[in-house]
Amino acid sequence: MKKDIRQISNKELECFLTENNHSKFRMKQINEWLWSKGSSSFDQMSSIPIKLRELLKESFNLTNAEIDKKYKSKDGTIKYSFKLFDNKLIEGVLIPSNKRVTACISSQIGCALSCTFCATGTLQFSRNLTKGEIFDQVFKLNQESIINYGKPITNIVFMGMGEPLLNYKNLLDSIYYITSDVGMGISPKRITVSTAGLTTKIMKLADDNVRFNLAISLHSSIDKIRTEIMPLNKKLNLNSLQESVKYFYEKTKIRVTYEYILFNGINDDLKSAESLALFCKNTPCKVNLIEYNHVDGINYTKSSNKNTSIFISYLEKKNIIVNLRRSKGKDIDAACGQLVNKLN
Repeated sequence: MKKDIRQISNKELECFLTENNHSKFRMKQINEWLWSKGSSSFDQMSSIPIKLRELLKESFNLTNAEIDKKYKSKDGTIKYSFKLFDNKLIEGVLIPSNKRVTACISSQIGCALSCTFCATGTLQFSRNLTKGEIFDQVFKLNQESIINYGKPITNIVFMGMGEPLLNYKNLLDSIYYITSDVGMGISPKRITVSTAGLTTKIMKLADDNVRFNLAISLHSSIDKIRTEIMPLNKKLNLNSLQESVKYFYEKTKIRVTYEYILFNGINDDLKSAESLALFCKNTPCKVNLIEYNHVDGINYTKSSNKNTSIFISYLEKKNIIVNLRRSKGKDIDAACGQLVNKLN
C-alpha cells in the first residue's frame, strides 16, 4: 500500500528524490504545495515537472479531509462535517465573535475518555487523525472563514472531537505546519490545546518547549465530584494534575486556562467555588466558566443564573481572572460538548 506523502519525513522525501535523479530543491516546492497552498492532488502542483508529478502519483497517496456538509446557526456559527479517506466523519466549527473568528478543531475520531457530560464521549473511539487531516481542517476552515466572514481565522482551539494529547505526535506535527512559514504562518499564541488532564503529556509539552496555550478541562476541583463526571480523574487525580501544571508553568511561563462547565446542583455551589479558588493558587491562571449545553440522553442541566452569579462573585473576590463563556451554535449541536456527527 502506498504511503501518504504527508506522513513521510523530509529526510524520506529527500532520499526519494535523490534515488530517482531529481534535484533536492524539488522538496521545497513539494512542501510548499502540500502545506502552504494546501493542494488536494499532485496534478495541482504546476511548478513541478510533469514527469515528477507522475512519479509522485505512482509512489504516494495524497489523502485529504474534505468538507462533506455544513450547517449555519442563527448566531453565525457554522459547523462542518469532514469526510476522511476511509469515509469516517469528524466535525469542525467556525465561531465568529466581535473581531475574531475561532476555528474549533478535532484531533481524533470519537474519544476514549468517556466524560459523562460530553456527546463525543458517547462515540466509540475509532482512530487518531493524521497530521494532514488535522491540518486540513484548519486550512479549509480558514478558506471558509474568508468566504463567510470576509476575514481569515484569528484563533484556533483544539476543543473538538477527541483528546488532543492522546494523539501527541500528530498534534504537534500539525501545529508545526500551521505555525511555520512552510505552512500557514499562524502565531502559536493564537492556538489553544485543551486536555482533560493527561499529566505526563502536560509535562512533555513543557519539555518540548511548546509556545501555544494550554487549557485544562477541570469542571471540578473536588476529587470525588471530578471522578464522577470525568472517569480519567480516578487514575490521574487533582494532585497529579496540579503537579503537572506547576511543572508546565515553571518551564514555559505560559499561564494555563481552566475550563469549568457549571452543572446545576453538582459543581456550582459555594463549596465548589471555594475549592476552585484554592486550586487556582497553584500557578498563575485564568478560569473560563462555560454554560452547559444539552446533550440528548445525558441528564445534566445548566446552573441557574443566581448560582452562576454567586460563583463568579466569589472567584472575583479572590482576585481570580474569570470569564463567563456564552455558548454559540447550540441550535445546530455545534457548542461545547455537542460534537457527535449529527449532521444529516
